[in-house]
Amino acid sequence: MSVTVTKEGEAVPSFVKAYDDKAHNEYKYARYLPVYDNATKLPPTEPFEVNDRGHAADKAKPHLFKTGDPNVDITKLTPRVGTEVRGLQLSQLTDAQKDELALLIAERGVVVFRDQDFKDIGPEKQKEFAAYFGRLHVHPVGAHVEGHQEFHNIYLGADNLYRLQLRSSRLSTTGYHSDVSYEHQPPAITLLTLLSVPSSGGDTGWVSQVAAYERLSEPIKKLLEGRRAEHSGFPQAENARRDGKHVRREPVKSDHPIVRVHPVTGEKALFVNPGFTKRIIGLKDEESDAILQLLFKHISLSQDLQVRVKWDDRTVSLWDNRVTAHTAISDYDTTSDGLRHGIRLTTLAEKPVGVDGLESVW
Repeated sequence: MSVTVTKEGEAVPSFVKAYDDKAHNEYKYARYLPVYDNATKLPPTEPFEVNDRGHAADKAKPHLFKTGDPNVDITKLTPRVGTEVRGLQLSQLTDAQKDELALLIAERGVVVFRDQDFKDIGPEKQKEFAAYFGRLHVHPVGAHVEGHQEFHNIYLGADNLYRLQLRSSRLSTTGYHSDVSYEHQPPAITLLTLLSVPSSGGDTGWVSQVAAYERLSEPIKKLLEGRRAEHSGFPQAENARRDGKHVRREPVKSDHPIVRVHPVTGEKALFVNPGFTKRIIGLKDEESDAILQLLFKHISLSQDLQVRVKWDDRTVSLWDNRVTAHTAISDYDTTSDGLRHGIRLTTLAEKPVGVDGLESVW
């Protein structure tokens, strides 16, 4: 643990380990264990241009689907959401394949790669791969990897139950969300690889927000298409401060279109989620609450619009936050089932645009 000296001369740690050293003496991926930065203060994010790599892709995706390699197998996990890829290494994809992958993720919501070497190529190459798809996000409050703040650390083990304790007052640990959707330019593609998995459990579920939108009746669609909803990062930051965590970038709120149009596919998708969406702008409180609860129930309970993915320690999943919501499923006991540890890299997208050009405001 290094220290930083404040102006008052008081020595404080610049980062704090969020794990027990003794529990990981022989852990192969110890350099990826979670730490909390106590020193960095990041400025507010400024608007920037986005070049979605899906625009450059051949819609037929010949470099992914017609490789001529009999070992390559690409299959749908469900009719509406999720595709699984075997026989291709993310670390060896060409630029043309990456462009087609960006389009495939947009179309299918989540793409799951099996038997990958990605976790062993090192943090710089991992970040380089993810950055091909866009500017990397630095989480404002979450644990990260020492020396690499772009990695958001996913960690739940017997020596750190913080993520589980956040939901200890609820009957269910299920919590559908779109990653940091409160950002002014919220994420496009998120990449997650697990370095250690429990012996059972610890799956992730995704829901297609495109299919969820399509299921709505026409009058409800019309109502939602003309409205924005507030997404707030303030509760997350306040909870972090309450628990003694450092907030490296001050929280923001954004009013995003409730129905978002994907810039590459042109598909309409719901862009609300139980994790960060607080109210519908322009409606009275009771109206907003009732409609949001209807949408949240629709998102969380529509299993025919969802896919549940089982992890192993050579699986990498990539998803498009503009057209999906997801949840971890914390159904395992860390004392008997083992550690669940992963690293997440997230790219930022364009300013959201809805139907008839309705834009986000803040």
